[in-house]
Amino acid sequence: MYSLKKLKSGLPVLTASIDGTAAVTVMVFAGAGSRYENQKNRGISHFLEHMFFKGGSKYKTTEEVSAAIDGVGGNFNAFTGKEYAGYYVKVASEKSELACDVLSDMLLHASFPVEEINKERGVIMEEERMYQDTPMYRAGWDFEELLFGDHPLGWDTIGLESVINSVQTADFQRHKDELYTPDNLVLAFAGNIDEKQSAEFAEKFFTGMSGKKKGEFPAFSTFGDKRVFLRTKKTEQAHLVLGVPGVGSIDKDHFAMKLLAVILGGNMSSRMFLRIREARGLCYYISTETDSYLDAGALTTRAGVDVSRLEEAVTAIRHEYLLCAKEGVTAGELTRAKDYVKGKITLGMEDSEERAHFYGKQQLLYPHVRDIPEYFAEIDKVTREQIDGLAKRLLKSEELRLVVIGNEDNQAKFEKMIAG
Repeated sequence: MYSLKKLKSGLPVLTASIDGTAAVTVMVFAGAGSRYENQKNRGISHFLEHMFFKGGSKYKTTEEVSAAIDGVGGNFNAFTGKEYAGYYVKVASEKSELACDVLSDMLLHASFPVEEINKERGVIMEEERMYQDTPMYRAGWDFEELLFGDHPLGWDTIGLESVINSVQTADFQRHKDELYTPDNLVLAFAGNIDEKQSAEFAEKFFTGMSGKKKGEFPAFSTFGDKRVFLRTKKTEQAHLVLGVPGVGSIDKDHFAMKLLAVILGGNMSSRMFLRIREARGLCYYISTETDSYLDAGALTTRAGVDVSRLEEAVTAIRHEYLLCAKEGVTAGELTRAKDYVKGKITLGMEDSEERAHFYGKQQLLYPHVRDIPEYFAEIDKVTREQIDGLAKRLLKSEELRLVVIGNEDNQAKFEKMIAG
């Protein structure tokens, strides 16, 4: 269960207590993901995330920020996605006030010093190179660009090197002022903490947040029309992503798509794993997953295969998609998928960080926050007929998109292969 209060500023304060844990996670969500960017500031959202750790008014440097949390054995980190960014500190419950002190100082009083900006430019470009050299990551980014096209949903969060090398203190301050406002933030507490304590800490440390949100992200309307993207690179293993456009996170078929992905390739008893990895020995890793944004989504299967068996793998995955669309899923598969998803959530909710994320993300993005029983009820409501109908609608040859990273350059061959 969770509870929700608001400060006078309008900042939502969400509390999700857990019995039997000694930990507390304090997490701030901001509707400030890379989807809010344009070509002139591509990358500023992620860069700003880095800059918040450079110190504020009390903890003036990165060293002071990290020493405060490391000194009590806590964890702290941040993330930037397409639709939101997040910042959290996880500590033993008796150190919750310290977590709030550090987190609020970072977010309210960041100064974005020029010398730190200049140093961090290099750090971010090294992060970009790391992703470029990690095909499992790069293939996913390439697929989103292929699917969503030249739209912020299709852009990677790192951004453009020209932007990273040119943004200044005023740019960060402007971006913060526009999006890090009480009506576009959520403060979430989870773990060994109650609503009264959360309210006290929120009042003490986060009342300084002010302003009104000054930007909206562009709506998504049309998927890209290109079918295949090959990133030719000399690798020992070919990495592929084969998928289709999907539904958004508030679509009526959102839960059905999640369950469909589990049945296809979400675990070690899924179709892809048993029929392609185990029966054929085609790959080491293979998985099917969903990406759901508010107004768009994707269902994808990714795998790493021997370069000599790439075409066999693409054909096999395509076959499983079309077979599912034709024949549907079994009652047993649906039951197992539902139990799998609910079991994973149940285990995750024992961790304060997971619990803060589960509730805080919903509060920030969705029109309604589902607690665990309500969330499980949505999963249980999904029928075979609903999944079968969705599979028929999504898993079509003409909707397939393919990304490959490896020693391949014959795009026409793969276009013909996925088209059948």
